[in-house]
Amino acid sequence: MPDTLSSSLPQWSLDDLYQGFDADDLLADQRFVREEADRLAEAWKNRIQDASAGDLADIIAAYEQISEKLGRMTSFTDLAFAADMSEAETARQAQTMRELESEISAKLVFIELELANLDDAVMDQHLSEPKLAYWQPWLRIVRAFRKHQLSEDMETLLLERQPSGRAAWIRLFDETAASLKFPIDDAMVGEAEVLDMMSDPDPVVREKAGRSRSKVLSENSRLMTLIFNTIAKDKSVDDKWRHFDRPVSSRNLANDVEDEVVDALAVAVTHRMPDLTHRYYALKARWMGKDQLPWWDRNAPVPGEDPRKFSWDEARELILSAFREFDPSMAEIAGWFFERGWIDAPTREGKASGAFSHPTVPSAHPYILMNYSGNTRDVMTLAHELGHGIHQVLAAPRGHLMCSTPLTLAETASVFGEMLVFRKLLSMTEDSVQRRALLANKIEDMLNTVVRQIGFHNFETRFHDARKQGELTPDQIADLWMETQADALGPAIQMDETYRPIWGFIPHFIHVPFYVYAYAFGDCLVNALWQVYSQADDKADFVTNYLNLLRAGGVNRHDVALAPFGLDARQESFWGLGLDMIAGMIDDLEAMLAEEQG
Repeated sequence: MPDTLSSSLPQWSLDDLYQGFDADDLLADQRFVREEADRLAEAWKNRIQDASAGDLADIIAAYEQISEKLGRMTSFTDLAFAADMSEAETARQAQTMRELESEISAKLVFIELELANLDDAVMDQHLSEPKLAYWQPWLRIVRAFRKHQLSEDMETLLLERQPSGRAAWIRLFDETAASLKFPIDDAMVGEAEVLDMMSDPDPVVREKAGRSRSKVLSENSRLMTLIFNTIAKDKSVDDKWRHFDRPVSSRNLANDVEDEVVDALAVAVTHRMPDLTHRYYALKARWMGKDQLPWWDRNAPVPGEDPRKFSWDEARELILSAFREFDPSMAEIAGWFFERGWIDAPTREGKASGAFSHPTVPSAHPYILMNYSGNTRDVMTLAHELGHGIHQVLAAPRGHLMCSTPLTLAETASVFGEMLVFRKLLSMTEDSVQRRALLANKIEDMLNTVVRQIGFHNFETRFHDARKQGELTPDQIADLWMETQADALGPAIQMDETYRPIWGFIPHFIHVPFYVYAYAFGDCLVNALWQVYSQADDKADFVTNYLNLLRAGGVNRHDVALAPFGLDARQESFWGLGLDMIAGMIDDLEAMLAEEQG
């Protein structure tokens, strides 16, 4: 890979949202949301029960317009902040926009409260009118929260205090994480770089990176403990007042999935950990000539791994080719991200680590952030985020209130996109040693997505349950972390004292408690879908159903979305389909290694 990689990578332009913090259209949109919110509140607060079906449809349409304007503005400032978290003015603008969002949300909180509290018989009668029936999927979700809503005054208070409450703690976490530097020899590197070093072919580099990461996170563990405890206490109080029986239940309701379905997923994956992660990491340790792997070697390159680096152009052509073979329209949409400045790819100081696809709003388009260094995993990450982006583009016509997909289905397109690219890359690789390494890498990615995320979920569950009894110390949190991760990864991964602080910078624990199980849900779902696709006589019919699933956005629950494929996540056998696929790939890898050694 040439040294000029970073300079050749694309950086996004946010001009499609606004051309600056003082842009005339941004200031106009701020005035619009304030004036329209005042008008809507004056006209309909405490009167929604008297509205006709046509009136309700108009109210919701106006509410959506205001919400989308707010979404456009907060997307702009949040993306600018993610691109450079070290810039004080950008952080100030992001906070100002969150405060505006909170102000307007508090003013309009009456809409969802009063819609939720309409009598069922009245609502059923209203929904017989086509103009309002259009909004039925969104109304179903709004009304599902009815028994968990507070009084209007309390809901307003919570919304107005959010920027100085939970949101402020999230900001503190983000800015702290972005500012961390990790000493490696004579250099200080950021989080993205140190994580990349932990996949370096040189074991000395991996160990230095792991120990440096542990040391820096340990030095910040008291602050992270305070943030984690505060977020959890805030959630506990909210759950108590809203009458949620369990910490995970509010997230499940937001994800439009039943508690028992998520429980079945967690139990199924936990039960299969010995057959999946424990078996694979024992195999990897033997493969690398060891009895155990130190935790920083968990993602070490396997023997024979292709050291090739992919230029940006090579990655783009590989991904677009894989998508095109499945469906030309997918490749066309993915191409827009490359052609129209919708991706920010270089690693740089102050930039958020990791990767994401931000949907912004339907009237604009998604943006992808990643830290691209050119290895195979980065290509897969790019395919993953492009899958999200395609999903977000296809769902956009549903409108701002109904385009967002529940987390249970939100990982479908991303993981499916990864699978398409993996299969394409495997078909292009003729060398048996490299093919074996590709298979191992895919298994590791799936284990990271399914088993490790459920390990995180089990950790969160135990932490939030324990937090009900009082604040936890750094050592108490680390004890829960070590126990749950030992269960998840197995005895072949050596986790000594240096692994204890690693829990501290997993952003989903702070940003969205209990988000992580969605990754496992999505991977198992895609594994099941892939088996249906592989066995389908009519591939075109599958593609049509698949694209319709993505176009539905947030309209359908998981059971309705999966019905055309003959799948049902409420059935115990569903999870077995996904987990069996991973186990089968480990079987194949074991057979390859045995054949080579025999």
